[in-house]
Amino acid sequence: MSPIPMTDEECRVATEALSDQLDLYADLLVKKGAAVRPGQELVVECPVERADFARRVVAAGYRAGAGHVTVIWDDDAISRLTYENVDVDWFRHTPSWKVEQLNSLAEAGATFLFLEGSDPSALKGIDPAKPAAASKARNTECKSFRDGMDFGRNVWCIAGVPVAAWAREVFPGASDAEATYRLWNLILSVARADGDDPESAWETHNASFEKTKRFLNGHRFDSLRYEASNGTNLVVGMNPGHVWDGGAARTQDGTTFFPNIPTEEVFTSPDRARAEGIVYSAMPLVHAGQIVRDFWLRFEAGRVVDFGAEQGAEVLRHIIETDDNSCRLGECALISKNTPIRQSETLFFDTLYDENASCHLALGMGFPECLEGGVNLGKEELLARGVNQSVAHVDFMIGTDDLNVWGVCEDGTEVPVFENGQWAWE
Repeated sequence: MSPIPMTDEECRVATEALSDQLDLYADLLVKKGAAVRPGQELVVECPVERADFARRVVAAGYRAGAGHVTVIWDDDAISRLTYENVDVDWFRHTPSWKVEQLNSLAEAGATFLFLEGSDPSALKGIDPAKPAAASKARNTECKSFRDGMDFGRNVWCIAGVPVAAWAREVFPGASDAEATYRLWNLILSVARADGDDPESAWETHNASFEKTKRFLNGHRFDSLRYEASNGTNLVVGMNPGHVWDGGAARTQDGTTFFPNIPTEEVFTSPDRARAEGIVYSAMPLVHAGQIVRDFWLRFEAGRVVDFGAEQGAEVLRHIIETDDNSCRLGECALISKNTPIRQSETLFFDTLYDENASCHLALGMGFPECLEGGVNLGKEELLARGVNQSVAHVDFMIGTDDLNVWGVCEDGTEVPVFENGQWAWE
């Protein structure tokens, strides 16, 4: 039997009842995610539709001692109008004022909080070359901003907020008001922010990563072998001195923060030259406002040499061809199916959430912190030691319920790591 729909008035009252919980969520994002320090600049990027929550975050920032809070607004409708009406050549460079804005904030030591919420199909029908060019330009020309996050100089956090178009995709058939209310509840739940003390809940959650990281870092596998009934048959080589990370991150000056809220993954950067075989997607990929479904990638000597998709193949091609190294892997992440996001049985159509419900790989940029001493190396040195360098970093989900993963030792011995979509010891 279908649930009885809520009226808009019932949704308004129910959402108002979440007020105290949303304040706790805002505090969690500011204190644990963005780790704001007294006197520091906090930069908040937010969809204009969630200005109500942005105000809570700004208030939380000042309560935490921020010296100043800068808010940068996003709007799906304006983005679409821009892509519809402006030639692709315009997007090949970032406006000088935007470069100055982001670089100067990063150079001044700001912490960045990205509140993510958008229509998964906002750019359906738009030439994918346009958002691809814009993304490449921003990641190339806003160098201090990008390197500050990639090399552990700036704190950053990505967290979710609901907008109506996204909520309708997650809860089809519900009214905008009901879908948004239900998505708020789901976001709070999977972010462990629905209790009395979310900050303490995150300290407990963070401790849960240690056993898994200890197992993986203790074995120092030479490679991982993936196999699933959908056709996935892939071997990914590991770098000598690779490090598995997960949970809290740390900047070079020792500040502890959470880059993703929620997060369930342990991850490393593999050897960029050692991926062999084929891998099939387990979930849709939402990228630059467009959806890629039912796709596969074939790797040889670390490079994607062939690919296909039932929907969004051209979007996938632009990802792979972003630059010379976006066809190589920068990340492999392991996530059990026994997590709150997976157990919610919800497809979020948003990578922040769906990647934390499923083992995933990422094309493009690798992580310096996933190599011993990597944060002290330059880009050419990281490349030489197998950590991929690219202006892209695009996660895609491969974790089926029957995925098996083996860690392969240097002598060829295989150790079970994943059995049927969960850790071998679960």
